[in-house]
Amino acid sequence: MRNHSNQGSFSQRQLRVGELVKQNLGELFLRNEAKIPTLNSKLITVTEVRMTPDLKTARVYVIPLGGIHTKEIVKILTEYSHLVRKALSKRLDIKFLPKLTFVEDNSFEYAEKIEKIIKRNRDNDKEKKRYN
Repeated sequence: MRNHSNQGSFSQRQLRVGELVKQNLGELFLRNEAKIPTLNSKLITVTEVRMTPDLKTARVYVIPLGGIHTKEIVKILTEYSHLVRKALSKRLDIKFLPKLTFVEDNSFEYAEKIEKIIKRNRDNDKEKKRYN
């Protein structure tokens, strides 16, 4: 379900650091440690973090609870990414703290769309068999 476009091969290091950042961001949001005004970060799920090869930039895929107002939440997170980085710096002990780029995660919507297409095709096949 986490098949975002441009799925290339990532090094073990990128994957390991990405997972570390993901887990810490998840805990940070859950405990509302970033202190972002006008946003209850407890309702945000970090679905994936992709690191650049130099580990200096992280693309953070997020989805709010219920999947509503995703664009506004991504905009707020982007605007206050300095607060998120500051809170993250207290949790991580790595050489470079990555610059965070927040992106809305559409993989669940995409998976749901594919499910509907498969179901419709299955139903159409049943109809065809009934009349043959």
